[in-house]
Amino acid sequence: MRVVVDAFGGDNAPLEIIKGAYQAYKELNVQITLTGDKSVIEKIIKDNSFDFDSSLIIVDTKDVITMHDDPTSILKAHSDSSMGLAFKELAEDRADAFVSAGSTGAIVVGGTLIVKRIKGVKRPALGSMLPSPDGSYMLMDMGANADCRPEMLVQFAVMADAYLKKVENIENPKIGLLNIGVEETKGDQLHIEAYNLLKDAPINFVGNIESREMPKGVCDAVITDGFTGNIALKLIEGTSMTLLKLIKNIFYKNLKNKLSALVLKKDIYSLKRMMDSSEVGGAPLLGVRKTVIKAHGSSDAKAIKNAIRQAVTFTENGVIKLIAENLE
Repeated sequence: MRVVVDAFGGDNAPLEIIKGAYQAYKELNVQITLTGDKSVIEKIIKDNSFDFDSSLIIVDTKDVITMHDDPTSILKAHSDSSMGLAFKELAEDRADAFVSAGSTGAIVVGGTLIVKRIKGVKRPALGSMLPSPDGSYMLMDMGANADCRPEMLVQFAVMADAYLKKVENIENPKIGLLNIGVEETKGDQLHIEAYNLLKDAPINFVGNIESREMPKGVCDAVITDGFTGNIALKLIEGTSMTLLKLIKNIFYKNLKNKLSALVLKKDIYSLKRMMDSSEVGGAPLLGVRKTVIKAHGSSDAKAIKNAIRQAVTFTENGVIKLIAENLE
């Protein structure tokens, strides 16, 4: 299969993006299309001795859509940007999947209006896998839709259910609704109505989930609107980084603690790896007709490689087909 990668999207573009694409090419047996300034891409490939074969395609453009640009500019003003051309490759069937670490807003707009939605989907949503003590869980939506209606949250749940079955191999995922209490009558009108609809949805709905329960992994997917989800995601990321820093400070406090760190080095590394977002790769934009993966803006080569791995698994396992069937 062929994955189109926006080589100039993200904080570490283009070097880390191209490195990650090359690692994916070597390890995953995928064909790669890179979009962006061809002269810069070719220089990076030459300087780093990346031996892509003749299947590599480079789509040349000098334009880049940044985090500061209006996301809708990908439709006109920046339609020929590295991201815009990557979406065209996907929409016109010259690629099977798309990966970018660029602007989240532009990816949502491009996925929705260039690639187009699955029939019946009201709004595509971003789902992110987060660590829990016994594995991971999905948070959805994590920022694509700030304002939601109850039926949209139900669709998010149905799409998350399909992803977890096909990509994470969870037979009967437990789906919870993020709320301020577990009782059925808790929350505002949006959450009360969404709860009632979710009870009748073709999923394993386990009820309301309080935010303090999320990291415990009490369910396989936590459903919320994009405004709340994005706040929750960034709070979790910030808390995790702070906790790891505090642990590090404890081990560097004195000689005794440093010796203890040596004994626990392997376990500490495992904990750090579990909290590392680059191990996951990216967040799928669920609800569009083809595979769109949003990698973290600060993605390094490993994160891009894993985002491409995620795109391959997503595509090969038929997530989009299952979402369409479930929504029908």
